[in-house]
Amino acid sequence: ADGPSALHFIFEWARIARREPLGLPPFLDRKVLQAGEPPVSYPLLDHAEFDHPPLLIGQTDNIEERKKMTTVSMLKLSETQVKKLKNMANEGHCNDIGRPFSRYETVTGHLWRCACKARGHKAEQTTALGVCVDSRSRMQPPLPLGYFGNATLDVIALSRSGELVSKPLGYASSKIRRAIVSVTEEYVRSGIEYLKNQPDLTKFQDLHALGGDEGPFYGNPNLGVVSWLTLPIYGLDFGWGKEIHMGPGTHDFDGDSLILPNPNEEGGLIVALCLQVCHMEAFKKHFYEDII
Repeated sequence: ADGPSALHFIFEWARIARREPLGLPPFLDRKVLQAGEPPVSYPLLDHAEFDHPPLLIGQTDNIEERKKMTTVSMLKLSETQVKKLKNMANEGHCNDIGRPFSRYETVTGHLWRCACKARGHKAEQTTALGVCVDSRSRMQPPLPLGYFGNATLDVIALSRSGELVSKPLGYASSKIRRAIVSVTEEYVRSGIEYLKNQPDLTKFQDLHALGGDEGPFYGNPNLGVVSWLTLPIYGLDFGWGKEIHMGPGTHDFDGDSLILPNPNEEGGLIVALCLQVCHMEAFKKHFYEDII
């Protein structure tokens, strides 16, 4: 199940533990996201997210990058810092994008640029940013409330590191915006058809956690950023009070990052980030010093 479904389950579990009735029963009919019958023999659209992301220049695989030691940091952004980043991203771009960049588009663009700097990429290095998009409201009609399962689809933004670093933050955010808005109903249906035609779906699982080496790798030179900004992750009560702490469980592969609200500061954010040990300190430096 994806994030919304997982939190739905946990909150209903908590309601039952408090001897309360279900608030919203799960919708379990998977036919609403079923591929066509018979399936087409080719994807309707290009799904680059299912292919291998870019490799470091000069490398033919990512085996060595997968072996390198990683470390995790929890980086905090105050409400003031988030606002500064949004101002930086939206400066000179509002007329081009129709609406201001969101917190996710802004902070993720900042993470992407900082990662390129910290990793010391060559200007011509191609880098991918993996985004996880919830398709529930993008379907026509939208998926039923309480739909339980996986309704998310990964999509990627691509750029050269030199362009991300040399251009304003709004450039990175605009790349992310374009990737997100590309996830239409047609795109989702096409992705489902693509997956249905695959003889083996295991390579599309979270192979970083499973220790595999066949699936997409979002470590150096790439990055994956998941948003928990709209998930109800705080305030769980199983009958003996709210949680003492809530945070990500496994977070152990290069390029894995997560943005969540700071429960102790209104408007503040926390970025949970895993990078190679050799890149983390440089990343932290750019992460804070680049906020002007």
